[in-house]
Amino acid sequence: MTSRALWESEFTDYFVARAGPLRRLAYGLCGDWYLAEDLVQTTFVKLYRHWRRVRPETVDAYSRRVLVNAFLSGQRSRRRESVVAAVPDQPGAAADPAGSVDLGRALAALPPRQRAMVLLRHLEDLPVAEVAALLGVAEGTVKSQTARGLAGLRAALGYAHEEGIGHGRSGPA
Repeated sequence: MTSRALWESEFTDYFVARAGPLRRLAYGLCGDWYLAEDLVQTTFVKLYRHWRRVRPETVDAYSRRVLVNAFLSGQRSRRRESVVAAVPDQPGAAADPAGSVDLGRALAALPPRQRAMVLLRHLEDLPVAEVAALLGVAEGTVKSQTARGLAGLRAALGYAHEEGIGHGRSGPA
């Protein structure tokens, strides 16, 4: 197998394995399956161009970064928000009827970068350090913006925030 055939085969394998999860993240960010497909396509085109230079241990982080940057740059140029009904696994999948529309509206109400941080931390389950590196911000920024995003989601969904819950406090000192 030639060198080109080898790396194209590796790229194809990566595409097959990661297109679904990236599409789900893209949908969570933008709330539209067609735009999510465009974001994933943009991501894989850029990834293909740089495939031979991307290290295998950083390819997931690189892919997420390209996807999130494509979303954020589109938000800056469009200045419009979409309502996310839910984050199903694939197009056409039934959304969770219990509050999913409210969650979608609450997510759409968050500023785009904050929404990206919340989704990367809680949908993608990435550690703070990885989200910070991916977005090019300080870890403290990720922590504060994620906390604000979650507080915004709680408020929008009508959850009363009890002092101490989720902040490592067990009660009054």
